[in-house]
Amino acid sequence: MNKNITRLDLGGREFILVGTAHVSRESVNEVERIITEEKPGRVCVEIDNSRYTSITQKQDWSSLNIYQVMKQKKGFLLLGNLVLASFQRRLGIDLGVKPGEEMMKAIETAQKLGIPFSFSDREIQITLRRAWAKTGLWGKSKLLTAMLSSVFSTEKLSSEEIEKLKKKSEIEGMMDELAEYLPSVKKVLIDERDSFLAANIYKSEENRVLAVAGAGHIPGIIKHLTAMYETGAVIDTAEIAEVPKSGLFSKVLGWLIPAAVVALIAWGFFSAGQGHGIQMLWIWLAANGGLAALGSLIALAHPVTILASFVAAPIATLSPVIGVGMLTGLLEAYLRKPRVEDFEKLHDDIASVKGFFRNRFTHVLLVFLFSSLGGMAGNFIALPYLTLMAGK
Repeated sequence: MNKNITRLDLGGREFILVGTAHVSRESVNEVERIITEEKPGRVCVEIDNSRYTSITQKQDWSSLNIYQVMKQKKGFLLLGNLVLASFQRRLGIDLGVKPGEEMMKAIETAQKLGIPFSFSDREIQITLRRAWAKTGLWGKSKLLTAMLSSVFSTEKLSSEEIEKLKKKSEIEGMMDELAEYLPSVKKVLIDERDSFLAANIYKSEENRVLAVAGAGHIPGIIKHLTAMYETGAVIDTAEIAEVPKSGLFSKVLGWLIPAAVVALIAWGFFSAGQGHGIQMLWIWLAANGGLAALGSLIALAHPVTILASFVAAPIATLSPVIGVGMLTGLLEAYLRKPRVEDFEKLHDDIASVKGFFRNRFTHVLLVFLFSSLGGMAGNFIALPYLTLMAGK
């Protein structure tokens, strides 16, 4: 019996679960063979409608308005999408197979055999936004670090690493590692999607359902399918299908840093005199504005943008409504407007570090990211120092 196939008989309904490796040619061939042999009543695939559309119809990136992206505070979301696409693009080049190709093969085979199929995964935009919203400040920092290392990594996969990626046990090990490194992200990316996938698979009306999902999701899907059968209650996916709204605590938290900065500097003026207060003010301006400007410099921003980073960062810090990255991103987009060719070459440019910097569209996002990180670092460095000075 194939170890990648699990059969569940739940009250006369048969669920055939096919665990795949998203980067394996063998998985692509196996999916086609199993669907052809089993001829189930329905095929469920671990993909959402948006991803399917972007794969089958080459995405027209020219429809994106970088100014609106910055104004709507979706810079991190878009960058996350591009980093993920970049990783998949490079992985596909290394392996000679596109990540998710087995899902497309499942749909193609179902269509050829006249078998109904369903997109069973949650929309990728919802997943990414939930992951970001549910991650704390420290987790966001770790997530950004992981994103940066992914963008600037030029390391090629060895043949041994490629083989490991194709093994179910290795995938499960990666899930455990993710849970330890970023538990909140793992909950959104894996646990929530396990229940979302299982609910959609279970709600299929057919008695024989074949589901194709990444091997790392199979144990969770089995658990949820079994639980739904035993309890007779289908999982309600409404809550995990939406982006959580910011609570009162998170809104108040956004004003704590500005309040702390103002309070500390004001205390310096009143407790130690004007000279001491001005010294504290300059230290904060230098740390916050200086590191934001350094971030823009590292991103090879326009000289005017670098100067604006220094001026804008301290102002942006005092208002959680705006961010220095949004301001520098808008300015960089104005000074170096993305051209038609930047959108046309985006798919290829995101496959390399040089391409990320060369393409004016992604370059705007790098300026946004690095200036934001610089401003954040400036706050973390300046606040403890200001606290010590205020106590003198």
